[in-house]
Amino acid sequence: MSNESQSVGKAEVRLKWDPSPWNQPPHHLDIIATTYSADAAYGRPVYIVHFDSRSPDGTINMSRHSQTGQGFGYVEVMTLELDRLAASFARVVVGVAIHQASGPKSFGDLSNAGVLVLDGYKELLKDDFTQVAGSTAVTVAEFTRDASGAWEFHEMVRGFDSNPVIFTAEMGSAPQP
Repeated sequence: MSNESQSVGKAEVRLKWDPSPWNQPPHHLDIIATTYSADAAYGRPVYIVHFDSRSPDGTINMSRHSQTGQGFGYVEVMTLELDRLAASFARVVVGVAIHQASGPKSFGDLSNAGVLVLDGYKELLKDDFTQVAGSTAVTVAEFTRDASGAWEFHEMVRGFDSNPVIFTAEMGSAPQP
């Protein structure tokens, strides 16, 4: 995890992966964002955004979703308008989870998988999940609000071995030393 931080107003998280072979069930991945209040920055999420949902105020939403990986380039996209989030929010964590409905799959079972985090045209993070090949879910980014109210980006590539539902409860936990 990098200690460098960068100020961000609006971020975009993009996800790509190759479809599974024709004779196997589809690989289904999801971008997931969890929001945390200033009162409990490492507590329970205030709300969770994933496919088929958006934040109650419309500041975090999915503009593109894939259940198979089919398409060109990045096939799933989430937009986070951090500068519009209420002052009561102090932290947003973004991750990726692999659905396990058709049997266990880890990032090492996928081909051409990757995530890209952008601030406008500026690349904040690009990762191919190699370092978390044995994991079924991974956090990729953490956005925190500083004392001035500006949002800072922190790279947070950390693997988990859980399904998407359990992952939403674990992903915002404080990293273990």
